[in-house]
Amino acid sequence: MESGTAPAALWRLLYDGAMNRSFSYAAVVLASLLFAASAAQAQVKAPTPPMGWSSFGAYGLAIDEQQFRANITVMAGVQQFGWKYAILGDGWYMGNPAGHSRAEQKYLLTINGIPVPDPVRFPSSANGAGLRALGNWIHQQGLRFGIQIAPGIPRDAVTANRQIAGTSFHAADAADTTAVCPGNDGVFGVADNPAGQAYYDSVLRLYASWGVDMVRANCIGAERYSPSEQKQIAHAIQSTGRPMVLSLSSGPALPEHAAEIQESAQTWQVTPIRGDSWDAQGGDTGIKQAFDVLPRWFTYSNPDAWPDAGMLTGGYPGSNPGNGKPRQSGLTAEEQRTELAFSAIVRSPLILGANLTRLDDATRAQITNQDLLFMNQSLTYSRPVVSSVLGPGFENVRVWQATQNKPGARGYTEYFGFFNLGEQTVTLRTTWQQLGLDNNKHSGVNLWDDSETKPGKDISVTLPAHGSAVFKVN
Repeated sequence: MESGTAPAALWRLLYDGAMNRSFSYAAVVLASLLFAASAAQAQVKAPTPPMGWSSFGAYGLAIDEQQFRANITVMAGVQQFGWKYAILGDGWYMGNPAGHSRAEQKYLLTINGIPVPDPVRFPSSANGAGLRALGNWIHQQGLRFGIQIAPGIPRDAVTANRQIAGTSFHAADAADTTAVCPGNDGVFGVADNPAGQAYYDSVLRLYASWGVDMVRANCIGAERYSPSEQKQIAHAIQSTGRPMVLSLSSGPALPEHAAEIQESAQTWQVTPIRGDSWDAQGGDTGIKQAFDVLPRWFTYSNPDAWPDAGMLTGGYPGSNPGNGKPRQSGLTAEEQRTELAFSAIVRSPLILGANLTRLDDATRAQITNQDLLFMNQSLTYSRPVVSSVLGPGFENVRVWQATQNKPGARGYTEYFGFFNLGEQTVTLRTTWQQLGLDNNKHSGVNLWDDSETKPGKDISVTLPAHGSAVFKVN
């Protein structure tokens, strides 16, 4: 079994069998153990869902080096909770990110047509130094360095027909001028030919020299879906010898593309662009819609393969956010907790979008919830519970069950997440057996407040509107 290729058919068989009670839960645990052992035999770039912060949520295209370092200094202070990736969002290669067109934004390129940072906004990049100094500083903090890119070859490079570094090819040889990302007309697609591969090789070779640990690629995972470019970037990363994670950051990816996506990327966004709202607003999706999307993807989650529920939208998205005006998040405290809890239990990458220098107490408490974040990083299996087991009256309640393998008498720990998508408070009463456990007595510790239920064969959970509860089951 190759690392990064989820045994989707096996998981689906076990899931369907479990729902029909034709498989014991021990079979599910055994399957996850077998996969974990197989994955351990191969080198993986993302053994657990990546956790970190991206500047795009709070600063859009316009962040500068001082602002970036200030946010990363805050993240370095909470890295013990798992926050590791410092991701410089899109736009760092623009001389005028506030421009309304490619010409106004002024893409900055090397003589070989590779995007490089604006030395005005990133003074440590002056004199051709690129982002190497910034990468070194991030590593000194004990963190990992990520950059967001616009996949493709810049139009300006094609117009000037720049020579591709180290080759006799030129930009026009590498460009697919019929392929343009709807959200960025500043780049053409890259042709599936030797010149196209040579261009991506030159780009990733430069970025590897800066110490980049993650590449977040827009567009090619969804809007301008391009499996050939995904493979070209993955091949270019491999050629550098540096184990960079490839993350497809724009969604929604489609399940029918899962197998070919997994051949290249370690994470990929499966939800549309999400705003800081509970329900869909304008052209953006909301938190609520993710509960319909992620059940289609749970069989694909495994080391080096993490379906991404989207950037976390709590906190303060400013001073120049990628979506809307500076503001406190439109999510209520309950909705913000639900967003994080759901992303955690479905084993999504956790990427913060808030301005970390303006963390409110509630957001800080959530991103330092050790038990919840440890659950996300240590789970070996997670699945939705079939809603029909809850009975009538709970159509707006969603439940997820997750397993964490660990040494001990039973050999694993169970978690259950309960989520109320409705507009009214609900009290759910059900048995542990209905949820998928045995008929013994169990108690559960609520990961939000450390309260513990009394041991019993059933559980009662009260959930406010848009609220959640996650229990570690004993």
